[in-house]
Amino acid sequence: MATEQPVAGEREEQVELGSKLRNGSLLMALAGVGFIGYGIVFLVMNFVGSGFEIGVSTLGGMTSAELDPTVAYYISHLHVATAAFIISTGIAVTALSWYGVRQRLTWAWATAIVAAVVGLALALPMHYTADAFAHDWVTHLGPIYLATIVFVVGVVLSYQGMRAS
Repeated sequence: MATEQPVAGEREEQVELGSKLRNGSLLMALAGVGFIGYGIVFLVMNFVGSGFEIGVSTLGGMTSAELDPTVAYYISHLHVATAAFIISTGIAVTALSWYGVRQRLTWAWATAIVAAVVGLALALPMHYTADAFAHDWVTHLGPIYLATIVFVVGVVLSYQGMRAS
């Protein structure tokens, strides 16, 4: 039984749409890897850096060594937990994007978006509520904003590729 071959224009359109899906899912997965990297740096900074977050060297002019030991330990505890959730979200976004979105699984695409958006929507606004501590905006938030931009471009491209199929 012969199968019908697409004409040249249809073939080009299929390749373009497939490329959008492939490139979009790749960008989404790369952003997930970026989230993982940010979380790892966040974790490492807790133990071998300033003891604070990326881009934060002191709190009120005090280093972590100058803080009450109980407070310093509590801050460290929160940083480890935060890093763990950033890393785990990055793993989920990467896996959903690489294995699910590339297969045109709408649930995987939506779940990757929800996982990233919930984390960002809850974490980022706190940075704009007060100037309670000094931090370098570029090193503190720049990497996560870059990963978010890459993720959003990937979401749009993969949506275009999925919608056309």
